[in-house]
Amino acid sequence: MQAEGGTDRQRLAVCAYNGTMILNVSSRTDIPAYYLDWFFNRIKAGYVDVRNPFHEQSVSRIFFENVDAYLLITKDPRSLAGRIREIDKPCVVHVTITGYHGDLEPGLPDKREVIESLREISSVIGRENVYVRYDPVLLNERYTVEYHKAAFERLASQVSDYAAHMVISFLDDCKNVRRHQAETGFRRPEADEVRGLAESFARSAERHGVMLYGCNEREILAPLGFRDSACFSQKKAFELTGRAFGSWKARNCGCVEMVDIGYYNSCPRFCKYCYANYDESRIAAHVLDHDPDSSLLSGHLRPEDVVKRRVK
Repeated sequence: MQAEGGTDRQRLAVCAYNGTMILNVSSRTDIPAYYLDWFFNRIKAGYVDVRNPFHEQSVSRIFFENVDAYLLITKDPRSLAGRIREIDKPCVVHVTITGYHGDLEPGLPDKREVIESLREISSVIGRENVYVRYDPVLLNERYTVEYHKAAFERLASQVSDYAAHMVISFLDDCKNVRRHQAETGFRRPEADEVRGLAESFARSAERHGVMLYGCNEREILAPLGFRDSACFSQKKAFELTGRAFGSWKARNCGCVEMVDIGYYNSCPRFCKYCYANYDESRIAAHVLDHDPDSSLLSGHLRPEDVVKRRVK
């Protein structure tokens, strides 16, 4: 492989290291549940490659020597709990636990097992670095406003010893949501319902000693007194690493700037509201293309790929 401008069709442009970064693992797929061996293999190899989802021939190469911390996101933390001590850098762990059942979230383990794994993770990295996500909040005939109020109260009481933070958001309009709307009947709560839910969630969080945040809901939740809309704030990043990071401009949500190493349409759980599985017909192929020894989460580098080192 030669530098850009060489004769090889596959080129590597090497940039001088002048920055730091936080890896998002991942908002695009559930790496801790399905691709954890691959992640640890990449740590051992010293780098990971990430395809640009909007221009597939463009590949970013990230060296772990340039990484300061991880954000690990999952709905099934059982495998991660068994290997959390192998994580080589400071990390924050987000575990999504909703009140939904198999009609919206097929294939999830019993929530008691999820909470037990949460406890194990918390015992290693500390309660202050564990976040429980109750999101997205959606409504239909089964999952009503009152249902969510009761479910969130129960969850807060169950996880407060292991997680110092909880995160909420409300259903967004996306391709996968529209695809499943007719069969599920779900919808985003109206403004008055959002207010009632948010106020109830805030009371439950306060009652159980948990900090409550919104995820990308700043305009809606700020008037209700929510602190910010950051799942992983710049302040938290500084506490973990001692470094100052910029904000995540791509999201305009208040989070610290991060680099996601996941791959869209690669989570085989098929949650009906998932924004990241926007083309479910491609999931099986992406899962089959996964090689735990590849530098990419799905597939391998191709001759026409342009690989550039990313440093921040």
